Amino acid sequence: MRATKIITPKLETSRKFSTTTSILSDSTSLSDSSNIQRQKKLVSEILNKAQNSSHPKTSAKRTPANSSKYVGYWLIGSAGLVFGIVILGGLTRLTESGLSITEWKPVTGSIPPLSQEDWEKEFELYKASPEFKILNSNITLDEYKFIYYMEWSHRLWGRTIGLVFVLPAAYFVFAKKTSALTTKRLVLISGLLGLQGFIGWWMVKSGLDQDFLDQPGAHPRVSQYRLATHLGAAFLLYIAMINTGLDTIRESRWIRNPQAALKEITALSSPVVKPLRRVVFSLACLTFLTSMSGAFVAGLDAGLIYNSFPYMGETIVPSRNEMFSPQYATDTSQFNLFWKNMLENPTTVQFNHRVLAVSTWTATLAMHLYSLRFKAFVPRSVIRGSATALGFVTLQAALGISTLLWVVPTPLAASHQAGSLAFLTSVLVLLARLRLPPSRVRRLITLLSQTADKAVNKASKRL
Repeated sequence: MRATKIITPKLETSRKFSTTTSILSDSTSLSDSSNIQRQKKLVSEILNKAQNSSHPKTSAKRTPANSSKYVGYWLIGSAGLVFGIVILGGLTRLTESGLSITEWKPVTGSIPPLSQEDWEKEFELYKASPEFKILNSNITLDEYKFIYYMEWSHRLWGRTIGLVFVLPAAYFVFAKKTSALTTKRLVLISGLLGLQGFIGWWMVKSGLDQDFLDQPGAHPRVSQYRLATHLGAAFLLYIAMINTGLDTIRESRWIRNPQAALKEITALSSPVVKPLRRVVFSLACLTFLTSMSGAFVAGLDAGLIYNSFPYMGETIVPSRNEMFSPQYATDTSQFNLFWKNMLENPTTVQFNHRVLAVSTWTATLAMHLYSLRFKAFVPRSVIRGSATALGFVTLQAALGISTLLWVVPTPLAASHQAGSLAFLTSVLVLLARLRLPPSRVRRLITLLSQTADKAVNKASKRL
């Protein structure tokens, strides 16, 4: 009798399962119970091999239904590099090194000055900058080398991320290791990586503006708007890499064990889990917004005022005149007065960050309490993930308050910035555990599960 042929996209199972039938027929001498268990294991192994096999006639033309798990691991590793450059960028800003290199050379800038003459030339370029003339006129060449290497390392790390991402991405795509959706995401991430380089120079250029020399009491610094844009782009890159990597690894795991995957998907489809999924997504958005408000605090040095908590001076909420001062407005409209103070008044910016931070902690606590209330219906991995997120946000709050009370020491401030990304990571992991797979993946898992069940039933009948 000819074996029934069941083909999934990029997966061929009929030839494998016809082999299964012949193998099973040779194993009838074993005891019934142990034989069935061994045959189930054998079917599972053959199914795993079938999922990695290509249709002989179309493998060169068709895009795989799911991405290789190694694509997921590589994306997580790339996200780790982005995490590192965010921390290094924070240290570069905290040591006031970001304006030390006054030119942008995407290729030749990879090589630092190698001779005394080269160093003197770079130093002369820096001497023409407003930062040197206003703040660092007494700096020596050796002191300049330190801030130069800080900024140079930050830029070199960015170039390294570009190479580590783009070259493997091209390989995975052309080697048919990625699904259509993953391919689109890789293209978008590659484009954002290139754009991030331009954003970085655009930010630095704002701190080199010669207009600072004409402003009495000016403190040369990059625009807080451009700083927030630069940090926001880095966070978006990190989010895209983490989400795509986690989804790819989970899909690969589910396809290797479709029966367990169906149980997990059924649990995630529960009416109790649906609102939790929405809450965690909202929490991720709130975390991103809080981090961006932190960029405005950093850009305006707003952490150097009101170094107490929870009070700002003698009250928890500063006076209206202080938070909405007319000196920041560019015209007489109330709208201009409002948004100018919200984004340019250090007092208001610090207050906003406090409110958002407390709101984030409160929302995380509420989310965890909800998961505990319905723990009978919520997967254990989700409960563990919510507890982890609560731990990270509590640590982050403690770091933020300590940074404020000790007037922004570099180690604490850098740890606070790292904490924001660590907490965001815990929320993204939790969201990935709650996210339902796309319909194409659900159809594939259902088909694989049905195929495996048929193979097991056929093996049982032959015993």
